[in-house]
Amino acid sequence: MLIFSIWLFTVVASTYLFHKVSGSLSLVKPNMISIIYYYSFLISSYIGGLLIALGIDDYYMIKRMDHEEYRIIGFILLTILMILFPLTQLVVGRLFGFNAQLEYDRYLHEPVRTSVDKNKTVFRLAFLALSGISVLAIAYTFLKTSNLPILELLKGNTSELAKMRIDASRGISGIAVYIRNIFGIALTPILSIIAYVYAAKTKELFWKALFFVLFISSVLISTYDLAKSPIFFYLIMLILAMVYSNNLTLNWKKISGYLIAGIVLLVIMYIAIQGVTQVESFLAYNTGPIGRIILAQIAPFFLHLDTFSHSLPLLEARGLPSFIIGFFDLEQVRSARMVMENVFPENVDKGTGGVLNTIFLGEAFASFGYMGVMAAIVYIATIIQLLYIVLIRLRKTPVVIALFVYFTINIPRTLVGGVSDFYFNPIWVIMTVVLAGLFILEQYFMVIWNFLISKVKKKRVKV
Repeated sequence: MLIFSIWLFTVVASTYLFHKVSGSLSLVKPNMISIIYYYSFLISSYIGGLLIALGIDDYYMIKRMDHEEYRIIGFILLTILMILFPLTQLVVGRLFGFNAQLEYDRYLHEPVRTSVDKNKTVFRLAFLALSGISVLAIAYTFLKTSNLPILELLKGNTSELAKMRIDASRGISGIAVYIRNIFGIALTPILSIIAYVYAAKTKELFWKALFFVLFISSVLISTYDLAKSPIFFYLIMLILAMVYSNNLTLNWKKISGYLIAGIVLLVIMYIAIQGVTQVESFLAYNTGPIGRIILAQIAPFFLHLDTFSHSLPLLEARGLPSFIIGFFDLEQVRSARMVMENVFPENVDKGTGGVLNTIFLGEAFASFGYMGVMAAIVYIATIIQLLYIVLIRLRKTPVVIALFVYFTINIPRTLVGGVSDFYFNPIWVIMTVVLAGLFILEQYFMVIWNFLISKVKKKRVKV
């Protein structure tokens, strides 16, 4: 009863704090902070954390935990996260004079500014070139993948799907990984968002055709390895783009329709990919899709605490991004892989064991223990709130909307993936640089070009 009372009080307090820092927790006005609260923290972490703390999870991962005291320790750390994270964001917002509710409402009603007439040709050529690179990157990914899981599924070859899915995601090596991750997986959906906003605002055939090609490409790269979450996140990206560009006003009727459609699609994917046909598996809280949502993401956190307290030493600097520790001649080690190897060695031997990703606190603890957890909460909360403020205050163009949507979806996903990506994430940096370049071409190319030309002419006159 005490644990549940603490949980309930924390949820109420955390909801109030997240509402203050986000501007809206309403599902009809989704934003980066509200998605973090609902998806990354409440649904994927804190609900399952309560079940584990109460000892009623009956989950296969937790059964591998050797020391039961980490049920309570993990719950306490999650409770601290639910309060300290939004509290840090609130302080950061106050320091920068950020009124979340007023500024987010203004952003939702602000009209979208498309490219300046003088910049259109250059912008279109650059965008077309990037789109071509993305489509070719997807084709290259498919060519480098020996067995495409989605193709094998359509053929009816379902006996080795689990292994093929691991091979598809981890089997590619060398430069092919960067081509797939940067230009295929990351860039293609972003470009499709930009093309959608332009198509919706200009009604031009050029943008409609580009959006169609990029949409199909995004769906293919999101589903080729039969991972279930990427396609859902991509569809949510499109919905957010519609909302941010004033092309869709959400209400409870529409949200209910989207939820029903999502549940139907998820059930179909579970039946087709994993062969789950028993009704009990879909309704049970610790198996099937429900268990995947509320327990599968958070259970590895408790395994992290257990593993790196007793079985393995703390990673310390080795848990930092390779870009940073490379200067010290160290090799990065991901805790999620080490926990998988330590807890489920039989799955690794069979080739079906990948990584045990979880809330970022797990990797923070694996690197620097409890102090690492506290420091990570404050650091990441600060970074996210600063990013949220900047994106809301930037000029609202199709490119900026796409960047906002990209981070709105990818930050919540990364929060349940690890902490090192928040220290340095090369894909985020590359996407930001690429979109910054497109933003300049979209809005300021001719201004900069004329300025440079005038400088050259002045120098010639002086000579």
